[in-house]
Amino acid sequence: MASEDRLTMSALFGGLVAASGFGLAGYSEWIAREAERMVPPDGAFREVDGARLHYVTLGDAGKPAIVMIHGLAGQLRNFSYAMADALADRYRVILVDRPGSGYSVAHGAVQPNLAGQSAMIGQLIGFLGLERPLVVGHSLGGAVALALAVAQPEHVGGLALIAPLTQDQEQVPAAFRALAAMPAGFRRLMAQTIGTPLSRLNAERTLAEVFAPEPAPSDFATRGGGALAQRPGNIAAAAADLSAASTDMPALVARYRTLPMPVSILFGRDDAILAPDLHGEVTAGQIPGATLQMVAGGHMLPVTQPEVTAAFVATAAQRVTR
Repeated sequence: MASEDRLTMSALFGGLVAASGFGLAGYSEWIAREAERMVPPDGAFREVDGARLHYVTLGDAGKPAIVMIHGLAGQLRNFSYAMADALADRYRVILVDRPGSGYSVAHGAVQPNLAGQSAMIGQLIGFLGLERPLVVGHSLGGAVALALAVAQPEHVGGLALIAPLTQDQEQVPAAFRALAAMPAGFRRLMAQTIGTPLSRLNAERTLAEVFAPEPAPSDFATRGGGALAQRPGNIAAAAADLSAASTDMPALVARYRTLPMPVSILFGRDDAILAPDLHGEVTAGQIPGATLQMVAGGHMLPVTQPEVTAAFVATAAQRVTR
């Protein structure tokens, strides 16, 4: 083949690749807009150092406060799906999208790590004038809640951790291995091109793995906010969160023994994402006075076991130190 022909073929191939990339990016943006139409913002916005946080407040201002932090690739509707309203008659309940998730936007090119996210949520607690609230964390949100308690113990009255990530682990859960495979320097590009289409293609299987052994509700994409997880920005942030957790957990675990506030942990016995013995039993033994409650169910207890989870949070709230 002549050099001119080779150059022509190379240019043609490059054009096809570029066109495919633009096509995938356009499709991803369409999916993102559809997700936002299906799941619009529910609450208010507040600027803190490094982020614009989206949060919802339930209940009256004069009641004891509870702050809820969702997990990896989640959104605040994970809590409002079924359990938060059960607490709002007795408590002021604040649900917050973690930076980079839902409608909370992290400023700058780098997604904040666990400590950075906890500091931002701590600023929101200060802005709202909350006095030593109970901080609830689900899954990765449990690690963020622990980071907040370690860094600002004077501002946290207690922790209620639901199926929390609390220990370093080598094995990434199968549902999140595609996120873990994204190289740091290409996360946004991959999320913008192939991340959203693959997420949409595998959504049913991923939900089944996250909810196992319980069934995922048919309305989780809207009522539970799940559709927002398919937006490119949320995918890139979730990949960064997964990487940060792997890096940050050892130093966080080393400080568990210093936690002065009451800590309550809830786990489903059949959790298929995080092992209850490692993230529940081991951690409860490392934190002075921590309690562990095991119940029937999987990883998504706020959605699948709302009454049990709300009762657990209410009990933890009674242990808060002010």
